[in-house]
Amino acid sequence: MKLANHDARLQNGRRKIVSKTDALVLMIASVAVALFTTGMTVSGLIGYTRGPVALALPVATAHHAATGLTQGATGHFTTLEASIPELPSGPATLLAWADSLNQMGFLAVLALVFLLAHRLRSEILFTPASAWIVASCGAILALCGTVGQVLDSSARSRLAEMIGVNARTPGESHIFWAHFNVAPFVVGIVLVLVAGVFQFGRGLQKDTEGLV
Repeated sequence: MKLANHDARLQNGRRKIVSKTDALVLMIASVAVALFTTGMTVSGLIGYTRGPVALALPVATAHHAATGLTQGATGHFTTLEASIPELPSGPATLLAWADSLNQMGFLAVLALVFLLAHRLRSEILFTPASAWIVASCGAILALCGTVGQVLDSSARSRLAEMIGVNARTPGESHIFWAHFNVAPFVVGIVLVLVAGVFQFGRGLQKDTEGLV
């Protein structure tokens, strides 16, 4: 009996990588992660306005060489963990916007996971709205992930200058440090391309339904 059922699944092409139960678990997990990370983000935003804030700030390597190294080694600091009693309003606002945008990009990914899991449970993947939702999630991820990183880098560079880590000297321009991760932008563009595949799959599905 088991062999017959196995052969039937092979013949019908119904072997599933993700079952309905797996899809339900993914839906629940995506909602739980979304709530948890949003709570952490809100907590971090509140922390920018209350008490000391510990931040990794960029260091101008030309002015901060590492000393006391042995074996003839030389080096310099690139970041400094600083505890600031109270953040100035300007950098604090930039950091808040950066965290909010990064969270929005992450929520877009979780929303996409929830959508795909829901479609797998209903066994109707290529709907008219699916392509637009995937494209929207990709665009949000690419835009928010990129802008959020720029704002975060700008705020940290400004704070490093304000507390004297990278003090500006006469004739020098403002020091701007950026740690840019291209992953959100690349993944966002890939999702937009996947949306095109969804749209194409929707057209094939309609053509197939017309032949049946």
